[in-house]
Amino acid sequence: MSKELGMTHKKSDLSEWYVEVVRKADLAEYSPVEGCIIIKPYGYAIWERIYEWLNERIKETGHKNVYFPLLIPERLLKKEAEHFEGFTPEVAWVTHGGKKKLNERLAIRPTSETIMYTTFSKWIRSYKDLPLKVNQWANIVRWETKMTKPFLRGREFLWQEGHTAHRTNEDADEEVEKMLNVYKELAEDVLAIPVLAGKKTDSEKFAGALYTMSIEGLMPDGKALQMGTSHNLGQHFSKVFDIKFSDEDEKKKHVWQTSWGVSTRLIGAVVMVHGDDKGLVLPPKVAPIQVVIVPIPSNERTVEEAQKLADALHPLRVEIDERERTPGFKFNDWELRGVPVRIELGEREIESGELTIFRRDTRERAKLLSKDAKEGIERILDEIQSNLFDRARKFLESRMDVAKSVDELVEKINEGKIVRAAVCPEHESKVKELCGATPRIISGRGKCIFCGKDCNEVWFAKTY
Repeated sequence: MSKELGMTHKKSDLSEWYVEVVRKADLAEYSPVEGCIIIKPYGYAIWERIYEWLNERIKETGHKNVYFPLLIPERLLKKEAEHFEGFTPEVAWVTHGGKKKLNERLAIRPTSETIMYTTFSKWIRSYKDLPLKVNQWANIVRWETKMTKPFLRGREFLWQEGHTAHRTNEDADEEVEKMLNVYKELAEDVLAIPVLAGKKTDSEKFAGALYTMSIEGLMPDGKALQMGTSHNLGQHFSKVFDIKFSDEDEKKKHVWQTSWGVSTRLIGAVVMVHGDDKGLVLPPKVAPIQVVIVPIPSNERTVEEAQKLADALHPLRVEIDERERTPGFKFNDWELRGVPVRIELGEREIESGELTIFRRDTRERAKLLSKDAKEGIERILDEIQSNLFDRARKFLESRMDVAKSVDELVEKINEGKIVRAAVCPEHESKVKELCGATPRIISGRGKCIFCGKDCNEVWFAKTY
């Protein structure tokens, strides 16, 4: 389908619309490997914006980047039984090196706890070696058997995974909360997506963890998307991998550990939450191009003036569209790609000293004096960032509800809502059987809507 035709699906047809946006906005395309995508330059540039912001915050909080091998010996993956059982259905295995069959299968990294922690046992000897705080940017392979969707669910994806070791459980708790708050800041302040943050139920926690915290976003179809997780691993792994330290009292003790991560799934969240019938809508903080200048027509004078304007807007991320295409094609193309601000610069604008500005979030045009360009564009970008967050927050709030009975829970879930209800752990599976919803995070205490016992009150939603 050519770009001249623009979008053919409405956002109300979310599944088809989403795939069309991803492809037509040049974010990604399908690869020859089923369930895997090729992230194109524009899509990868969004990931780089996320990477740059988060990498700086990770370093500010005292973590250092490392890189561990992609291949993990089966014996290491098997060391922690719950962890191994949790990941076995999704593990891809290497069985041959060239023509030779390997003596031991090698797992293609589904997550790195096991290979990292066998090394941590060598790095940590004394309390003086703690806390150990490292982070890895890597690719992950999980042999997903459900229907895959670009960025949201696939067999290979990019992520960062933080891993830390501490003297006490209190220190580990503090780390878990700190990194969850970093993820919440990333989601809300950078991606302009409001989230619910809290603790997972035991049925939803990370395999091998003491407990799991997560941030959950709500997509336009009422499905929740887990956008980031932070786990207290307790001493489960440290006992299995013999990660001990000599404390100040000279006693040998096992460390307390955490792990946490986000992935390229965040790109999918941005597409779904902010996009519209015209295509992608990008928050300025994550947009690879914040401002596009379209000279009309594209001639020596308009291009020269466009370059002067681009220089004046530095350090904003600006692109000048000099392509030999009609203005209509260019306008459609940049709307499809979600660039926050478009500046239309023709002979009339040059003569009058007044720019024509188009805002992608509201699709409205306005005038701005050329001499006030930088200050004015920066203000507009801030307004767009805030507007997108406010719009998404209002949507989330409109879809949050409470259920006091099983029938009420099922009804509201089927209306596309995220619903708070008190449900005992043994009844969580019944909710899924009745309406396809799973527990997202714990919100408080109440009396079970199935049996009346005191239990956790939990947010339930259908998920990706």
